[in-house]
Amino acid sequence: MQKIVQLALMATAITLASCGAKSDNNATSEKQTKLAELKKQQAGINAQIETLEKELAKTDPAAAKEEKAKLVTIAAIQPETFVHYIDLQGRVEAVNISYVAPKGAPGVVKAVYVKKGDVVKKGQLLLKLEDAIPRQSLAAAQQNQETLKTQLAYLKNLYQKQKNLWDQNIGTEVQLITAKNNVDNVESQMKASDEQIKIAKEQLNYTSIYSDVNGVAEDVNIRVGETFAGIAGNSPQIKIVNTSDLKVTTQVPENYLGKVTVGTKVKVNLPDINRTLDAKISVAGKLIDLTNRSFFAEARIPSDAAFHPNQVALVQIQDYTKAQSITAPVNTIQSDDKGKYVMVAVKENGKMIAHKRPVVIGEFYGDKMEIKSGLQTGDLIVTDGFQSLYEGQLITTENK
Repeated sequence: MQKIVQLALMATAITLASCGAKSDNNATSEKQTKLAELKKQQAGINAQIETLEKELAKTDPAAAKEEKAKLVTIAAIQPETFVHYIDLQGRVEAVNISYVAPKGAPGVVKAVYVKKGDVVKKGQLLLKLEDAIPRQSLAAAQQNQETLKTQLAYLKNLYQKQKNLWDQNIGTEVQLITAKNNVDNVESQMKASDEQIKIAKEQLNYTSIYSDVNGVAEDVNIRVGETFAGIAGNSPQIKIVNTSDLKVTTQVPENYLGKVTVGTKVKVNLPDINRTLDAKISVAGKLIDLTNRSFFAEARIPSDAAFHPNQVALVQIQDYTKAQSITAPVNTIQSDDKGKYVMVAVKENGKMIAHKRPVVIGEFYGDKMEIKSGLQTGDLIVTDGFQSLYEGQLITTENK
């Protein structure tokens, strides 16, 4: 019996606790619902207040004086030179690149006097080719010439004696003519010998390969025992780059074809060494590349030890400039259904009021927009805080 009573009491306690929990949950839910309704009403009221304040500011200047002025930043418009650039990427290249090749026939390399990276001078010996055959040819031609000289001296002596006898009416005319022809024949052979020696010397000289420019040996792909022909496959065997005569090259989009010409001003920035220099377009291509729809342009740059072929160059080609131009920060230009406008500050009755100012824009570069009309020197443009301004709103530049 006692156990039954205990069980009944426990059941009653559980039932009461359950009812209390449900009651608390219901109360919390009702509070959350009520709070959401109030917040919704508050948002609606705030929106109505803001709308009425704007309308009142437009129709009742006196009321506008009572509203709280919005903090903004302003700047006075001043004329300046506006410059537009075409921003491109290019690279530094050597104007003169020498691909060394033999002047005569290809030959087997006997000695190499230069390695990759060496600074070379014009006329410096780079290679020596096998020269045994040209030396033999030169020696044979020179020996033959010595023999002809001896023969010529002997024949000239005979001719002179024959001539002396002829002058004394001794001998025959045939003997005199024969002696003269022998001299002429050997003299003709002497001339041919001189030409053979000249050719042999040239062939011997061709076995010495010299640099025809000052520069740096960028490629040296030849070894002793290999045949030097100038090109091996599709690569030069020796390549000399003149690093003292440089240019910057780039590809310009075809829509700038009429704006980029010889003489156009260029700013060249070499970011790796943090150097910027002024230059001018020296070559402007006339053909459009079918692959990237661009044309070639280059600008010569002065010699400098810090400049190297294949350096990355940031190229700014000046394609538009206007002196005494009115400009505004690009981010201050806004749009509505009537077009472009900016917010300006105007003093009215001792207060500073925001007004929309319709503008006609031109080119833009960086953070500057060219203003063709709508603003003039001295106008106060709102540069910060303009995003939520409305026509006629009270503004201030003082943080109170």
